[in-house]
Amino acid sequence: MDIRLQELKKLASRAENRRTETGIPRVAMVQGEIPEHKLAAVYDPMVNLILTGSKTMTVGDRTFRYDPATYFVMSVDLPAVGSVHPSDDGDPYLAISLTLEPAIIANLLAELPKPAGGELYSPGFSVAPVTPELLDAWLRMLRLMERPNEIAALAPAYEREILFRVLQGSQGWMLRDIATPDTALSQIGIAIRWIRENFAKPLRVETLAEMAALSVSAFHRHFKAVTALSPLQYQKHVRLLHARSLLIAGEGNATSIAFGVGYESPTQFSREYARQFGLPPSRDAARLRERNIAGPIIDFHHRD
Repeated sequence: MDIRLQELKKLASRAENRRTETGIPRVAMVQGEIPEHKLAAVYDPMVNLILTGSKTMTVGDRTFRYDPATYFVMSVDLPAVGSVHPSDDGDPYLAISLTLEPAIIANLLAELPKPAGGELYSPGFSVAPVTPELLDAWLRMLRLMERPNEIAALAPAYEREILFRVLQGSQGWMLRDIATPDTALSQIGIAIRWIRENFAKPLRVETLAEMAALSVSAFHRHFKAVTALSPLQYQKHVRLLHARSLLIAGEGNATSIAFGVGYESPTQFSREYARQFGLPPSRDAARLRERNIAGPIIDFHHRD
């Protein structure tokens, strides 16, 4: 396994300290110290493989640590706060990711035996050790960076193999539930996507429960289990993350941005912002700009 990891590290070493495209659809990589505001974001569903260093991810009140030769699966859009760390030897954090596409997973599942049902009331994110077979599939995928003329023909097959290997592992049920319409995870995903795309609008839990085809009480239980947040907490996290990206980019003052992301009271916005990020809005944005780490606005609707 060490030989495979070494080659993967070499291939991914051209990554920058931000999401770096590989030229392969849905496959990206990142390396080094990442600005803190880039690690506080709404994350798309993905499989992420850690090659060097470690990463911690906090969603709600749950925190996970990912070390080399482990991968995590995020099966729904989740607002999270992360931090990355170099290895004990000083090597920079290095990771590669595959953004999940439900249609591709569904097509793959159609050709496989139907397993037992998914797990109820389980989180939409978790970690697992990588297997030699999964490493092999990732290695074949990243080698395509050096043979771009082969990407169109071979990348779909390698993507299916990566997904197949994850399906065989302990987190496979999460992929199955993404692509299976009648599972609780898939139903909650409908509500999550609505909140993410309409975060500035008033939220009615009854309407979201109806979207998910669940009773209000069942919807609350499933939503909290999957996201570690209540629906209102989820909306608040998305609002604050979007507001922060606008402030950093200089797209308005705290008051105008507060109204723009759905707050009726700038005072409440400032209070909740400071509780989330440690400083009031204007001071936090100024601190980040002074460090010269301001970047583009987070794209809350991005998909590869």
